[in-house]
Amino acid sequence: MEKITQNAGLEQITAIVNVRIFDGEQMIAPRHVLIKGDSILSVGGDLPDNASIVDGENGTLMPGLIDSHVHTSIGGLRDALKFGVTTELEMNGDFTKRGREIQLKNVNDVADVRSAGTAITAPGGHPDELLPNDDEIPEFVLKELEKLSEEDREAMLAAYAHDHEEIPQVTSVEEAIRHVHAQVENGADYIKIMIEEGTVMGAPGLPILSDEILKAAVNEAHKFDKLVIAHVLTALTSQQAIDLGVDGLGHLFIDRPEYTAELVQSIAESGAFVTPCLVLNSSIIGNPASELANDPRVHSKLSPEWIDILNSSFDTFPHGHMENSFKNVMDLHRAGVDILVGTDVAPVPVPNLGGLAHGASVHHEMQLLVKAGFTPIEALQSATIKPARCFGLHDRGRIAEGARADLILVDGDPATNISDTLSIKSVWFNGSQLQG
Repeated sequence: MEKITQNAGLEQITAIVNVRIFDGEQMIAPRHVLIKGDSILSVGGDLPDNASIVDGENGTLMPGLIDSHVHTSIGGLRDALKFGVTTELEMNGDFTKRGREIQLKNVNDVADVRSAGTAITAPGGHPDELLPNDDEIPEFVLKELEKLSEEDREAMLAAYAHDHEEIPQVTSVEEAIRHVHAQVENGADYIKIMIEEGTVMGAPGLPILSDEILKAAVNEAHKFDKLVIAHVLTALTSQQAIDLGVDGLGHLFIDRPEYTAELVQSIAESGAFVTPCLVLNSSIIGNPASELANDPRVHSKLSPEWIDILNSSFDTFPHGHMENSFKNVMDLHRAGVDILVGTDVAPVPVPNLGGLAHGASVHHEMQLLVKAGFTPIEALQSATIKPARCFGLHDRGRIAEGARADLILVDGDPATNISDTLSIKSVWFNGSQLQG
């Protein structure tokens, strides 16, 4: 495990020199960046005589990466940071503001995290089909707990108990409103709704809440100025979510019906963003991420359990075609829809949720976006400036004076070869450098 070395005092200035710079939007001319404390002091400009010099050896400096769709844990947040993913956005889980205060007290070697808290779903609805049919803590979670320090284990159990103690049951408009209030009180950063009937997940017939109930939840969340993100996996449910007024789609529809052009136009006109999670769609149709797992830049940083997960897949919709997802995401991109990098990785290694791993899958997602037709620069934007802007995280996702000093230094030039993002030399998190 990497350790974090704090900069020596707030007045210490670190100069990262001899680097190409991707600033979140584009490659820019300056060849160095100055860090002071937890912020970027300047991009270019004069080098102070007393600066601590880090020679980038003609590598590329980028903003810390953002995963816009995860389900995470302390271990997941640690793995994310190893891969330069300095922020994870949880879409159903325990890391609301209250959860962070319980679990991450005195923990400083993990990525930053934001959370929807507990998503709004029907009783017995998604994601229940993926979980054990009892109230006990799943065995795979218990296995992960054994690996944690006593302090981390107690924090995780406390957060789990808190978030599972009084989950509001949602069967009516009134209960949906109460659920939103409960998540907001816990410090949810945005709200998540589930619209999943189960066919793509290999569990057709899952219950879904009515449009009336879901609309009430969306409206109530908006009263608190909270974004609403919808879990959807088909064109039909994607249109349903847009009609409800959501701010973002947490997945890309995996089918490609005749009315796809109309759906794309509808999403574009709504202003909603889309987090396609191409890595998930690939896994759902039966493709393991074995090439990623076998990459030494990945294999050396993940546990054997996570490598096994990468070498497997969901395989719940084997008659799907990845080409449909590529065409769908490019249609949305060309229509001006903000496309964000996300993975939908599970908090711990779960045997039936294959093909995904914290941190590593962000790089895989960028590779798949480029395979679909994005330029490398566009893929990098989708992992930096775009999610920061869409989620109102204005202190990150860019390299600019005053921005948070979350940075990743890599060998090579990802603007030419997107795979170079995995050739990580160093990561700075909140101004502190990770060292091997």
